Amino acid sequence: MKIRFIEPGNRPYKPTPLNYFVYDRYIRTPSVGLNTLATIVKEKVPDTLMYSEAISRLVMEDLVDADIIFIGIFTFNAVRGYKLARYFQKKSNAVIVMGGLHASMNYKEAVKYCDYVLLGEGDESIIEMVEAVKRKETPTFPGVAYRKDGRLFHTGERKPPAYFETIPDKNLVYHYKKMAGHNTLWGQVHASRGCPHNCDYCALVRHFGRRVRTRTPDTVLEDIRQTIAFQEEGHHRLLKALWITDDNFFADRVWAMEVLQKIIDSGIKYHFTVQARWEVGLDNEMLALLKKAGFVELAVGIEFIDDESFALYHKKSSRDKIVEAIRNIQRHGLSVRGLFILGADNHTVGAGDQLADFVIKHHIKGALIQCMYFVPGTPVYESHKDRLLHGDWSRYNGNAVHKPERMTPYELQMECIKASRKIYSFPRLIHALLWDDALHKLLFLGEYFWHMSIRADLKKELAYLKGYGSLSSDCQKK
Repeated sequence: MKIRFIEPGNRPYKPTPLNYFVYDRYIRTPSVGLNTLATIVKEKVPDTLMYSEAISRLVMEDLVDADIIFIGIFTFNAVRGYKLARYFQKKSNAVIVMGGLHASMNYKEAVKYCDYVLLGEGDESIIEMVEAVKRKETPTFPGVAYRKDGRLFHTGERKPPAYFETIPDKNLVYHYKKMAGHNTLWGQVHASRGCPHNCDYCALVRHFGRRVRTRTPDTVLEDIRQTIAFQEEGHHRLLKALWITDDNFFADRVWAMEVLQKIIDSGIKYHFTVQARWEVGLDNEMLALLKKAGFVELAVGIEFIDDESFALYHKKSSRDKIVEAIRNIQRHGLSVRGLFILGADNHTVGAGDQLADFVIKHHIKGALIQCMYFVPGTPVYESHKDRLLHGDWSRYNGNAVHKPERMTPYELQMECIKASRKIYSFPRLIHALLWDDALHKLLFLGEYFWHMSIRADLKKELAYLKGYGSLSSDCQKK
């Protein structure tokens, strides 16, 4: 058998000098999840390879004679994924299987473009799919959706795997080793899955569940070792950093501390960053371990800066607690990166300036700012379906895609642009280059150009969004 995996690019890779400074324009780190599945399949099927349009172009002549093509999609790259699926259905005899977060949560749509949708986490089911295709049988195991004779079939829910110790073989990703020297590509390790919280806009809780499942600390440490070696060997990287991409690494506190202690005991000297909720900012023992293990920053899912928004979207948080956590994290010698959302139902014109002022006042070192996002299957998507502007998933990548209650879509887009411009202004760049440490000089410089790229894309949507006009009088009264 010959099996190929594809990670589509919303904007497929192309070679350009921009790739050395601007992340997520024509380059981004390949999917760890899809790489993991390819590694699992490789153990059974030697002729297995993964392509990621995040770092390379597709080699069509290699793909068209595959027996199975797996395509993994998120919402932002779903349109490209569907286009590729249709292409290979016409140009090859391969069985086309789609999966990933968007395909799983919106399988009724995804199944129109492929032979099968593999639902949820595929660590166990992917081999069952390969065996079914090899036997030329229709899959009957739980966790599959498909169409037959005009009818939709769903084989039932599948329990998430309790065991997921596979270390992804990055050499299976075409062109990855050559590209790994780019400072825009950080090594990534995923150590746990699931989150006990229930924020309305979070698709990952719906995909991975609320029960936290973890890899063994020894496996996590070995994954870190292999990832660092892959990034560093044969390259001269200025930015030596690895990102632990868990949605809530600290949900299992005892396990998280054991992982950090393993890193400390290993003697690995590297820079690490990790995503976190604000609560870890009040855990002095954890923060001390993070600092000792080589962590330099926490990417905190702050999302909002007002208590009304937290309540509206069922995020257990408050502005005061977040400010307290930020200050305590900084006291431990760690920096804070903020992840923010604009476009909550209570937000008005001026929210972008308020957000930028908050970031600057509290010395937050970096910011990811997005308009409210909507992934099919999340509570916020279901409650706002009638206010979405369109179903073009390729534009669900930070743009305004809905009609907020107290702003027009155009105004919301402008708030994102203004917040980005204020945080990543030229005077702030000069200040960072003069006064920040070497690591944060490099980070701010990269993000300065990244945000220029983001703003350029946001501006392209303004003419379209302007067509949605002004708010109704009822909304203005609110």
